[in-house]
Amino acid sequence: MLALDRHDSAAHARRQRLIRIAGYTAMLAALAIIVLPLLWIALTSFKTRGEVYTQPVTWWPGSLYLDNYADATSLIPFWTFLRNSLLITTILGTLKFALGILTAYALVFLRFPGKTLVFVTVIAALMVPNQITVISNYALVAELGWRNTFQGIIIPLAGVAFGTFLMRNHFLSIPAEIIEAARMDGSGHAMLLWRVILPASRPTMVAFALITLVNEWNEYLWPFLIADDYRVAPIPVGLTFLQNNEGLTNWGPVMAGTILAAIPILIVFIILQKQMIKGLTSGAVKG
Repeated sequence: MLALDRHDSAAHARRQRLIRIAGYTAMLAALAIIVLPLLWIALTSFKTRGEVYTQPVTWWPGSLYLDNYADATSLIPFWTFLRNSLLITTILGTLKFALGILTAYALVFLRFPGKTLVFVTVIAALMVPNQITVISNYALVAELGWRNTFQGIIIPLAGVAFGTFLMRNHFLSIPAEIIEAARMDGSGHAMLLWRVILPASRPTMVAFALITLVNEWNEYLWPFLIADDYRVAPIPVGLTFLQNNEGLTNWGPVMAGTILAAIPILIVFIILQKQMIKGLTSGAVKG
């Protein structure tokens, strides 16, 4: 019996070891899929045009060719594109954040006719790809005379189906006892939201804000259709002007511009990530 128990323990240990190896292998494979393209972009931004098109392909540049970064900011009005992206992302992020929280609060804590229908509409909006509404939105924006304007880019993108769904599910998880205690203390809707709901929802709000900012910063299709020139075009659209359609694209400046464009949103990600960790560790509710 003792020998059988030892055999079972050894088999169990081998299974656990194989599971760990398989898990680490899958994690490394996923990491490689994510990191290798980013590494290729970063290395290509320091290559000369000849090194980009050399055969066989080489990963490492012969030297740090910094002229790509100078070209990326001089061949196109890069800083104007960057300013436009900052403006569009800030306004859109603020609108979506505020509308998502207020809509979710209404769906959870208010009673009004058609509340279920509103929530079903939100779910339906999540299932409809944005590309399906491009033609109708474009026709409406053109009819309003909003082509090549900031409002023409911002307003059609201001829907908050995802944020509403995310925040609603979190609000439903807040203990009912806390809500009732706040109401017994005389808290109205504004005080309940500001003093009770939002402090208890900090990690989810930060995740919502981070996802929203990243998505809006990288938005390409709709601004590409609406913006005619550099005056309102964001940085993803601006980078396309670095490509040479008459011949071989000089990918060095394109990759350098991509790196420069990623820096602001990377900084925001790092800042919000710290706030998310702080919220997860200090935002717990004690009974």
